Amino acid sequence: MPNDKVAPPQQPTQPIVQNPFTDIINLILNGRETVTILLDAIVKHAQDEKASDIHIEPQEKELVIRYRVDGMLRVIAVIDKTLEESLIFRIKVASKLRTDEHFAPQDGKIRFIFGDRKLDTRISILPTTMGEKVVIRLLSQDDKSFDLKDLGVNEKDLIVIEKSYRKPFGMILSTGPTGSGKTTTLYSILQHLNSPEINITTIEDPVEYDIEGVNHIQINPKAKLTFASGLRSILRQDPNVIMVGEIRDKETARIAINAALTGHLVLSTLHTNDAITTIPRLIDMGIEPFLVASTVNLVVGQRLARKLCQHCKQAFTLDAQMVNYIQKLRPDFSSLLKEGETLYREVGCAECGGTGFKGRIGLYEVLEVTEPIRKIIIESSNFDDIFAAARKQGLVLMLEDGVNKLRTGLISATEIMRITALKE
Repeated sequence: MPNDKVAPPQQPTQPIVQNPFTDIINLILNGRETVTILLDAIVKHAQDEKASDIHIEPQEKELVIRYRVDGMLRVIAVIDKTLEESLIFRIKVASKLRTDEHFAPQDGKIRFIFGDRKLDTRISILPTTMGEKVVIRLLSQDDKSFDLKDLGVNEKDLIVIEKSYRKPFGMILSTGPTGSGKTTTLYSILQHLNSPEINITTIEDPVEYDIEGVNHIQINPKAKLTFASGLRSILRQDPNVIMVGEIRDKETARIAINAALTGHLVLSTLHTNDAITTIPRLIDMGIEPFLVASTVNLVVGQRLARKLCQHCKQAFTLDAQMVNYIQKLRPDFSSLLKEGETLYREVGCAECGGTGFKGRIGLYEVLEVTEPIRKIIIESSNFDDIFAAARKQGLVLMLEDGVNKLRTGLISATEIMRITALKE
């Protein structure tokens, strides 16, 4: 069993790489400090860098530390391989996991305290051929904006969203892939709704944010507390507003739909590529079209794009050659551009760590389920018919929202193409 202190190796196989933790590593290798201080330093540095995740990855001769910042991973440090065993051991102890288990996945959590600031983290350990890889998810609420306008929702869609969440019952769905900001969008709505006069309860996996006055429930399959069973229990707690972290199966979908049908406002997320696909997806899950039409008030499709660094972004004029190049890759995107217009691109500076990007912003498409659309859902549930009706009432697609943000210098053309899919 490893000690918390590590004796310096007799013959190091490689020199310590210069990184933010060099001094601490040398102290540990000389037996003057423990790996506890290294773990604290890594997490504190990641928080300062506004990282969402820390990846601790064992390689054959070293331990690589990577942060996910603004949705992208980047290498931060390479650590001496001799520290691997003790560092993993320390993480397991702190997160109350089995220290003698090296061949099965484990999940836990650690609360770090830096001065007067608390930081909750979620720990995932997974065995690989090179050793145990650790991913630490930072659940800090520092610098978290729950204002829809700050998240990137335009004025027109803000009005539509507010109209929907002011209704006393029905369903609001946020859709998109993992990491597209769905939960943050729902929390921004909860914050607007939160008041002493109403009972708000959420059931999530995990509970990522904590809003005072809101009842948060963490699912626990070992205790048979799933989204479906938890949702049934919530309905016996006299709720006004319910947030379900994710609709994963037919049972959860049916309970959520019935809750929305019986006088509750239900918020949830679903994995679909866009807003309109959500309707046939629910029907494919076994929900009758008339129930979908009767309960779904709003669907918000979204992606997260990296914002251009406002200190170093560069304006340029879109010429014919650039338009032709984009047309070959993304004809749907190039059709929205005009030769001669001014756009912006990433450069890189000290302020953004040389990436050209700093922060993130959402691209949205907001589908309001109006009476004409409800009628189409009941009669045919045809995607093309729903799409035509939605466009007629003014639906702005995510790609179009991205182009609007491109023209105002918030994002780059390369970022739009990275996060949006080609529509044939």
